Amino acid sequence: MTGTARLDPANRAAALRRMRAEPLDVVVIGGGVTGAGVALDAASRGLSVALLEARDLAAGTSSRSSKLIHGGLRYLEQLNGALVREALRERSLLLETLAPHLVRAIPFLLPLTHHGWERAYIGSGVLLYDTLGQGLGRIAPLAPRTGGDAGAPRSGGVPLHRHLTRKAALREFPSLRPDALVGAIQYWDGQVDDARHTMFVARTAARYGALVATSAQVTGLVREGDRVAGVRVRDLENGVDLEVRAATTINATGVWTDDIQAMVGGRGRLSVRASKGVHIVVPRDRVHGSTGLILRTEKSVLFVIPWGSHWIIGTTDTDWNLDLAHPSATSTDITYLLDTVNRVLRTPLTTDDIIGVYAGLRPLLAGESDETAQLSREHAVVSPVPGLTMVAGGKYTTYRVMAADAVDAAVAGLNHTVAPSCTERIPLLGANGYPALWNARERLARTVGLHVARVEHLLHRYGTLVEEVLELVAARTELGQPLPGAPSYLAAEAVYAASHEGALHLEDVLTRRTRISIETADRGLEAAPFVAELIAPVLGWNTETTTREIELYRSRVAAELASQRQPDDEAADAARLDAPEPRPIVRRDLREGRGAAAPA
Repeated sequence: MTGTARLDPANRAAALRRMRAEPLDVVVIGGGVTGAGVALDAASRGLSVALLEARDLAAGTSSRSSKLIHGGLRYLEQLNGALVREALRERSLLLETLAPHLVRAIPFLLPLTHHGWERAYIGSGVLLYDTLGQGLGRIAPLAPRTGGDAGAPRSGGVPLHRHLTRKAALREFPSLRPDALVGAIQYWDGQVDDARHTMFVARTAARYGALVATSAQVTGLVREGDRVAGVRVRDLENGVDLEVRAATTINATGVWTDDIQAMVGGRGRLSVRASKGVHIVVPRDRVHGSTGLILRTEKSVLFVIPWGSHWIIGTTDTDWNLDLAHPSATSTDITYLLDTVNRVLRTPLTTDDIIGVYAGLRPLLAGESDETAQLSREHAVVSPVPGLTMVAGGKYTTYRVMAADAVDAAVAGLNHTVAPSCTERIPLLGANGYPALWNARERLARTVGLHVARVEHLLHRYGTLVEEVLELVAARTELGQPLPGAPSYLAAEAVYAASHEGALHLEDVLTRRTRISIETADRGLEAAPFVAELIAPVLGWNTETTTREIELYRSRVAAELASQRQPDDEAADAARLDAPEPRPIVRRDLREGRGAAAPA
């Protein structure tokens, strides 16, 4: 069964009608990367599938990560080689087969501060990291090498590590203080725009027949005796309630797992703790380096990650017990990140250098430790009652494995044979033919009248679907102009976000389909009115709705900036919650048994 990969308001409405009318094999709760991965896995096995998300695709954890596809070098120190190898295999698949247009290899410098033993100790760990990746590149042909890695040996799709003297390390990263290191080791990992990747997974699931609806909040479970037989849903765009019947339901709501467990009377077998991770974004010219950094801290590690014309610096790792939808960065979090990175920089960064801040929650499987940094990054799949499967934990990199395990568990209770997972062989939309189109980028640039750098930017965001974006420009030449206040993006990209990528609100476009909210010093305030006017016709907005969307976004920015001035989580949470929601999320107190909270 195949469907349309175009996520627009009309197809959303049609999907909801079909969900209501037709009993399905699988209904998936949660539109993060795991839920989208579950939908793709199930649909590609020939099952009928619905994917429901209360807010937007990747609205929670899956848009607020460190943007890395990696094995987790530090997990080797925790002796978790199996997790690392699994993640390295997924890294290779994403780089070479599944999403070469969205995932790319980037280098990291690991500074050494002691002579002798440290180079041997850390070097052996990095060697093992590469060794675990050896041969993984053979699962698919290697992508063409580019830039400075053209002659480097490869391991699982990335160049192998190398040892550097202090002088050589400073050539790679001139902004490092000479007394901050005695040498370094450089290794490679993968990078992704997590929100866009999650959206592509969901669109690929739709292409294989999955019915996808955002702004569709699960408010309860349908029961047939002891068995879960589907879900109750509220369409948050119009307030209509409906039932979606399915042979099996899979919960993939991450930090909202406990809320869904409460719907079955608290009979949960998973305990998930939310760990807050904060990142700051600074312009690329504030720090001079051609490689990322990974710095060891007292509890974990800190990354300095190249991100186009910016750097992402993070992350923190602290308990969070407040609002799950909007975790807030505090002034204390920001000071910690600045203090930590400034220990190694020649020219310290200040708060004036920061143009973006974001905070996300990791859904960690709770254990005996009180420290979130020590909790498991592995995942678990359980079935607390018949007809309901729950998956939680894990890493962004291993979403596909989590999804396959969840579907395996869910279909075990069906009365017919289901094919095994095949998603390791299914490229995401935009991947097929990508190397050839990348090689033709200069000719493409001449054809459409854009600079080749602009075309490269588009190819990294859309892959071969860039042709759909350029069709918009061909039809309306004004859409080929950069957005005011956000010149990295074309006007056509905003229109395409609403017409093809499932964006229903202004915030969806500025925060997740693009990264304008963290890549511009004004957090996207200048671009907001222009983007709203561009997407209004696509989404059927009148003048009143368009004005309301702009004001909602302005309120969000003001609340986030206010929260980042607060010294503690409680004050930051209160400040952030001052902003009204673009979607009227149903909020009831699960602890008193009065309905459902707002799963992501």
